[in-house]
Amino acid sequence: MVQAYILIQTEVGKASTVAETISSVPGVIRAEDVTGPYDVIVRAQADTVDELGRMVVAKIQQVEGITRTLTCPVVHL
Repeated sequence: MVQAYILIQTEVGKASTVAETISSVPGVIRAEDVTGPYDVIVRAQADTVDELGRMVVAKIQQVEGITRTLTCPVVHL
């Protein structure tokens, strides 16, 4: 199982709508709107890194109002 934080920038005023929409994407554990340089932070999981990448590109980045994403895989050192 691979987990990651996905940091999302949105159009002005779209953070709560984006977070709510992403919450229903399969594999998303949690999506919250936040303040700072990013507008939404998502915790997601998938069976493989490839599946995680497909989720981000095919499902999350397609949500209306998103302008940029940054995916940060969780590592266990």
